[in-house]
Amino acid sequence: MKKLTLFALLILILILATVAGSTGAQAQPVELRIMWYDDGNEGQVLRDLLDRFETENPDIKVVIDTVPYSTILEQLPLQVEAGEGPDMARVTDLPGYAGKYLDLRPYVKDPDYWDRSFPAHLMQSMRTGDDTTGLYGFPNQFTVTGPYINRTLFEQAGIPVPSDTNDAVTWEEWTEVARQVAEATNTPYAIAMDRSGHRFAGPAMSMGATFFDEEGKVTIDTPGFRAMAAIFLGWHTEGITPAEVWVGSGGSYAAAADFFINGQLVMYMSGSWQVQRFSNDIGDAFDWEVVPNPSGPGGSTGMPGGTALVAFAETQHPEEVARVMDYLASEEVLAEFSARTLFIPGHLGLAEQGVAYETDLELAKAALNAFLAEVPKLSEQGYLLNAHPQNTVIFNAIRDRLTQVIVGELSLDEAIVRMQAEIDEAIAAAQ
Repeated sequence: MKKLTLFALLILILILATVAGSTGAQAQPVELRIMWYDDGNEGQVLRDLLDRFETENPDIKVVIDTVPYSTILEQLPLQVEAGEGPDMARVTDLPGYAGKYLDLRPYVKDPDYWDRSFPAHLMQSMRTGDDTTGLYGFPNQFTVTGPYINRTLFEQAGIPVPSDTNDAVTWEEWTEVARQVAEATNTPYAIAMDRSGHRFAGPAMSMGATFFDEEGKVTIDTPGFRAMAAIFLGWHTEGITPAEVWVGSGGSYAAAADFFINGQLVMYMSGSWQVQRFSNDIGDAFDWEVVPNPSGPGGSTGMPGGTALVAFAETQHPEEVARVMDYLASEEVLAEFSARTLFIPGHLGLAEQGVAYETDLELAKAALNAFLAEVPKLSEQGYLLNAHPQNTVIFNAIRDRLTQVIVGELSLDEAIVRMQAEIDEAIAAAQ
């Protein structure tokens, strides 16, 4: 009897251990990964928001893999193509992953909310072929390109800011006045632009560049494109721009933000995503502000853009991914994300009602309002160019070939021919 009791006890222990192990295995949360890059504090804000989500959804754990923006541009496409991408990612090339996204429509709670809350042209840019309904992600930030100036340097130089009294200052005029301010204040550099074809496109359109001919074909060689290229290349020839931004970046995207933050640059062509960083890294150390995009034959325009959080089809957990996306795409969460990151929202309702930005820095508020004022002036071809399926090829061809002109490997004529050839080849291959 004693032996039977001990045997029964042993069996009971084994059963309990098996049940406990099974329960423990079931209790393990599903792990999802987001590939993310930061311009300012947005990764920190995202982590805070996801911590709340995980508290309410203990069966899901979200890991944020923060990488440089160059990794998003250069490595993420290869990973996704190989089926080794993350569950979700923050991207700027929305058309570039068409066909690789997870369709969230069968999984999200209210697809109609997604349809009415986000710009149709941005949502369509993630689709391919005859697809008009797929939900693959949402824009978590709308961006506008435009120039910043260090107003303090203008004041120290005793030189008026031309846009204070003139609504149509040209790129030639801004270049000259920035040079004068730099010389008067012993500032190392007068003017700079991020190493990006996207950043170059807005100024080129202002100078009259037309990136689409009458048949809708992408065209590079126009008088306006050449005019802006001549101005830009002149900055390098004259040594009034930091050469290492375009020449010393190792072939990748590069920003000139550090030069501006350190007071080494009078005028900086970048975009609205820098507001948060400048708020943190400059604060009120000097007066920085956004001025209207310079004018020319093509008007006064920057480039629209933005980032989107997207989901990829290779995920093993589509339902859990949809729950995360539903949460982050909700109006309440997006409002907080925009307010804390100082981003222009990509949500139509929030854009209409406004965002109560969480900053006491008047310089930041003024900069955001200045970028909002640029939105009505944006060229229609800017939207078409940004949504083009081969926009990455277009922007990279401009960036890389202009760099070769700067270092003397190509003439501008040769560079334009190569840009067009690369773009034509990519479009033909895609078709």
